[in-house]
Amino acid sequence: MGACTSTPMAPAEGEAVPSPAGAGGTAPTPATAAAPVQQPITGEQPPAAPREFRAAWVSTVANIDWPSRSNLPSGRQQAEAIAILDRAKALHLNAIVLQVRPSADAIYPSKLEPWSEFLTGQQGKAPEPAWDPLAFWITQAHARGLELHAWFNPYRARHSAARTPNARDHIANTRPQVVRQYGKFLWMDPGEEAAAQQTLDVILDVVRRYDIDGVHIDDYFYPYPIEAPGANGGEAALDAPSNGNKPELDFPDAASFQRYQQGGGTLDRANWRRQNVNQLIEALYTGIHKEKAWIRFGISPFGIGRPDRRPPGIQGFSQYDKLYADAETWLQNGWLDYLAPQLYWPIAQQPQAFPVLLDYWLGQNKRGRHIWPGLYTSRIDDSSKSFAPEEIVQQVNLMRSRANANGHIHFSMVALMQNRKGVADQLKAASYQGPALVPASPWLGSEAPPAPTVSVKRHASGLAVILGNAARATHLAIWARYGEEWRFNVVPAGRSEVVLTDDNGVSARSVVVSAVDRLGNESPRVSAAL
Repeated sequence: MGACTSTPMAPAEGEAVPSPAGAGGTAPTPATAAAPVQQPITGEQPPAAPREFRAAWVSTVANIDWPSRSNLPSGRQQAEAIAILDRAKALHLNAIVLQVRPSADAIYPSKLEPWSEFLTGQQGKAPEPAWDPLAFWITQAHARGLELHAWFNPYRARHSAARTPNARDHIANTRPQVVRQYGKFLWMDPGEEAAAQQTLDVILDVVRRYDIDGVHIDDYFYPYPIEAPGANGGEAALDAPSNGNKPELDFPDAASFQRYQQGGGTLDRANWRRQNVNQLIEALYTGIHKEKAWIRFGISPFGIGRPDRRPPGIQGFSQYDKLYADAETWLQNGWLDYLAPQLYWPIAQQPQAFPVLLDYWLGQNKRGRHIWPGLYTSRIDDSSKSFAPEEIVQQVNLMRSRANANGHIHFSMVALMQNRKGVADQLKAASYQGPALVPASPWLGSEAPPAPTVSVKRHASGLAVILGNAARATHLAIWARYGEEWRFNVVPAGRSEVVLTDDNGVSARSVVVSAVDRLGNESPRVSAAL
């Protein structure tokens, strides 16, 4: 992301790291009481299931989140992944956005790009013993009822944190003519058709081979300018009130632009660059859904819109002019399923005020796609610009006051793992008191799955719910009645039995269950009682 500056992930103090499980294993199925929603709900029938996308980015670049350092033993990498997923589940998150392509490399076996050095310590070196980290993450996430979105950096070819040489099969060696040096980075030139095709091929390869729930790309289109707001990977852009007047090193794409002009192209350089990015976005949206219609495509651009449309008083870096990212056009054309603008500023910072920017993006969303902003949770640190945990809680509450803002993503998981200044505790107590379903995406399909079969019986520790016939479902939504109060829970659809444990001597006596498919479509409800 534009602010990848956090420290590597470490388990929270006193946290036990679980033993690794095999890539084909599943999470345990504990007998738990249905989690309460934020306010007690009474009545003869429960309300609609709560809906909110609650996710966290897990960065692999520079070992920000996972693995905590490169070249860890495979068992330790698996244990750290499980710890992240268990924490996400315990916090009532429902998705993980895992970085699988940091810099034209891979954290999974690929015939198109080399293994990432951030995984194995040397680019091109396979894990020993051999295993597939992406398959492991998917299996373990789904076993916990979590979605797994695969996050790709679209054009970066080498990060400044890289320490080992590029592998022989890295694009800088196989197609050096499409790769440019830009400061400490190598960058695939978006104006080179072969570079864009490489990114498209890599992403569609993962779509075909893996059971992912989403494809996610970040804000690195053309690189953040050097010697200007946004340098050093975008961190300066978060704090600068304007673009300033410092000289910028232009991206070295003269050769590809000249070829475009010689071929009859008439756009100026800036609009040509935006066209290059737009063409990739459209091709990704079309290609992903041609392969698997249910996979949602999301983009997390820089959080300030184009200068000619900004609300009064909003100032700052222009991704439209500097990254050549025309996010407004993507929304207008429906080339994505969710937009996650990086709203990395506090509510009260007027030149980049969080609520003003949120309302701006909601207003641009004429096609009714999801708007799931990125929150700068990792800014809870020891810096002079540190957020208080309450800032993040208040931002979540503010989003919930907007009718069409139904989710958010934390950057990044390390802050929640470390429970910085108690932010995870505060979110669990104030914001995530119970689980929620991911909002539906009806433009991708709206046919409801069949209703499940449900029966109940008394169990030694509570109420056993026997489930079946969850065809086409990925989750089961369960409302359980404890006395006069309804409590909500979500479980993976593959479970045949869930035990709702007694709560301080109070037993669940009845349930209302529905099946939920990959697009969030919900079946008719089925009731059962003792």
